[in-house]
Amino acid sequence: MKDGVVFTLIEAILPGFQVFWEQLILPDAVNYPSFSGFTHPGAVFSSLTASGTPVMFDRNLTLSKADPDVWAAIQKEDVRQEQHIELIASENYASPAVMEAQGTQLTNKYAEGYPGKRYYGGCEYVDVVEQLAIDRLKQIFGAEAANVQPNSGSQANQGVYMAVLKPGDTVLGMSLAEGGHLTHGASVNASGKLYNFISYGLDANEVLNYDQVEQLAKEHKPKLIVAGASAYALHIDFERMARIARENGALFMVDIAHYAGLVAGGAYPNPVPHADFVTSTTHKSLRGPRGGVIMMKAEHEKIINSAIFPGIQGGPLMHVIAGKAVAFKEALEPGFKDYAQQVVKNAKVLADTLVKRGLRIVSGRTESHVMLVDLRSKGITGKEAEAVLGQAHITVNKNAIPNDPEKPFVTSGIRLGTPAMTTRGFTEAEAELTANLIADVLDNPRDEANIAAVRARVNELTSRLPVYGKK
Repeated sequence: MKDGVVFTLIEAILPGFQVFWEQLILPDAVNYPSFSGFTHPGAVFSSLTASGTPVMFDRNLTLSKADPDVWAAIQKEDVRQEQHIELIASENYASPAVMEAQGTQLTNKYAEGYPGKRYYGGCEYVDVVEQLAIDRLKQIFGAEAANVQPNSGSQANQGVYMAVLKPGDTVLGMSLAEGGHLTHGASVNASGKLYNFISYGLDANEVLNYDQVEQLAKEHKPKLIVAGASAYALHIDFERMARIARENGALFMVDIAHYAGLVAGGAYPNPVPHADFVTSTTHKSLRGPRGGVIMMKAEHEKIINSAIFPGIQGGPLMHVIAGKAVAFKEALEPGFKDYAQQVVKNAKVLADTLVKRGLRIVSGRTESHVMLVDLRSKGITGKEAEAVLGQAHITVNKNAIPNDPEKPFVTSGIRLGTPAMTTRGFTEAEAELTANLIADVLDNPRDEANIAAVRARVNELTSRLPVYGKK
């Protein structure tokens, strides 16, 4: 830290510092060999006072004035979200109420521990907020116990692993190359480095290979079996997976980060009755803030809580937990079931229309919010498709397909999801139109006039159905 900054901070704290500065510090400092000049703290001091009282910040200073650079980037992102059709399956739009909760004074509160058992004072009100989040989450999914402190889905998974595994223990998880997630044992992830993950995948029909799971469980006797995926469109038979785990002496964990909102709305099977642990993110289809949660059988509550704090985290993000509580309340509203059902309806129309336009959907269909599109028949990679669709204001992500011959950063497919488009009011008609616009781009991906024409139609559609009410 530069000397001028140090002295400015000291003077802001000690109003009498100016005398100290002028009589003791400055005469010696100017004779010091490396002295290059200080900003006299008196100049800064005057700008930090109001009626002679030091202040920490200007309470009336808006972000646009305090940091124009950050403000400008946020405004551009706001325009992008309004004007583009968002089809990244892991993204959604949080409600104004959720975002408002995250921008409150709860940002300032440190609260290590859990409601009623904190290591800091002054937690009586954040205790209320966290308990609301816990109770609402349990109500949504029918869980016996819950932890709402994980800062992400990855940390939720890490918390379960830390609670029940030792380094080197054997775990079954879905292969990343066939639809799984990094934290389910990918070699580049900590999960794959710390534990002995054995991967299962899809059968010849691109359906989860339950026979393989059973065979691997009998052969390797894992300590834990993990279900869940980041790019698998069909229902997962959680009851069958749980039975395989029990028969082989394994604990059973399900990661529903992608499906949580659909489960909450009754549009996807609920794993909570069958699993020892269920982890999730709180954004994606659940439409909350970015964060994670763990639900568990009551017998595992103590070890999970200890694994999160003090195991892998310190003080929880109370402003984010407030956003989670608000999102969970929204998910308990009757209209959320309609939302979840519409997400699935839109996905089915999107997939069916793309098939009619000559594209192949991995697994042949979708039963959820997500689908993988095989682009090989179009002679285009996922990387190029992501770029040209982006130019047309349709946002997707490149994604490997099963047995993909391309490199992971190139891929032969794209992943599409309908949670965000449904939040902004798209129904089957808009889903069909969106699919046709995607196909129009992929039919002529290097035709700039074609891309411009699609972009104009996208802009017309998004202006008619804005996200946050902006025309």
